[in-house]
Amino acid sequence: MSDRERELVMEVFDSNFVAPAGPMIDRFEQEFCEFTGHAAAVALSSGTGAMDIALRLLDVGEDDEVWVSDLTFIGGVSPILYRGAKPVFFDVSKETWTLDVALLTVELEKANQNGRLPKAVIPVDLYGQSCDLDPIVAVCAKYDVPVVVDSAEAMGAMYKDRHAGLGAALAVYSFNGNKIMTTAGGGMLAGADEELLDRARYLAQQARQPVIHYEHTETGYNYRMPSLCAAVGVGQLEVLVDRVARRREIFDVYENTLGGYQGVKMMPEASYGKANRWLSVLTMSESDMSASPEDVCEVAAQQGVECRPVWKPMSQQPVFKDARCVSSGVVSDTLYRTGLCLPSGSAMSDADLERAISVIKGAMGLN
Repeated sequence: MSDRERELVMEVFDSNFVAPAGPMIDRFEQEFCEFTGHAAAVALSSGTGAMDIALRLLDVGEDDEVWVSDLTFIGGVSPILYRGAKPVFFDVSKETWTLDVALLTVELEKANQNGRLPKAVIPVDLYGQSCDLDPIVAVCAKYDVPVVVDSAEAMGAMYKDRHAGLGAALAVYSFNGNKIMTTAGGGMLAGADEELLDRARYLAQQARQPVIHYEHTETGYNYRMPSLCAAVGVGQLEVLVDRVARRREIFDVYENTLGGYQGVKMMPEASYGKANRWLSVLTMSESDMSASPEDVCEVAAQQGVECRPVWKPMSQQPVFKDARCVSSGVVSDTLYRTGLCLPSGSAMSDADLERAISVIKGAMGLN
């Protein structure tokens, strides 16, 4: 946070327009679109809420299948169950850690032959790296299956020459407190179809009809972003380019200091894009390392340095124990067993980073 966010929040206080409506929300949506290239966007209370509305807009319902990357956070998956639909989890590519396009292509052909196509496909931009969106959209379009890209972790990341998430039917972003830019809590639903996004805005405000009294012909949600949060978002957008640059600097330092050790590999960057490096992540060879990622997390935590394992695959979560999983070689599981997320905050000083590396090296048993 900076004084700039404080100034913008005070503008909202001075206007006395703190409710989830008003000029600051309009401004945040407009400036978000200018930054990302999306034609329209709706500021919401969370990325999960944005995904929930996205699936409703696509008429996902009871017993429909929604295909989604296995290696992800549950916030983008739970809305599938909200709609009464069934998630099917797909393994990721070891080259990018995002949805395996070849696997998706084969399964779509099978599903088409069996007359059981998914209602939607959700690829995930993992740890700030974009999925290979164009071939995903192209193969899904062949079967008229819409794509909702989960770009919750990808603000400021690039896919080819455009912002991550641009090119899908809908894109979901998160501004949770741990993201590269935050609104304290919040999310955004964005896309090219302005009428569809207008409907999202209507649904997010309890589906109230445009009349002076409260008239409802269908149920909606209380998902709109408050103006105070939008003010923080406007300020954060102004420094997002700098935040991405700092995250990439931090990643480079880790790569230069840890990536040269036998058995240690930093998360690869896809040739088709530029990751925001929301988190710096490495993998540890099970044969070369005496410590596991969980061991490192425990030892580092004792010295005040927080590390975490890579996302546990959704197919291994008890809540999804009955869900189908399509795997090409259990890449997601391997990354979970061997992956370690390192301290990556934009506000880390060089001294903070140096100390974190020293502690992590000790915890990993590196000389």
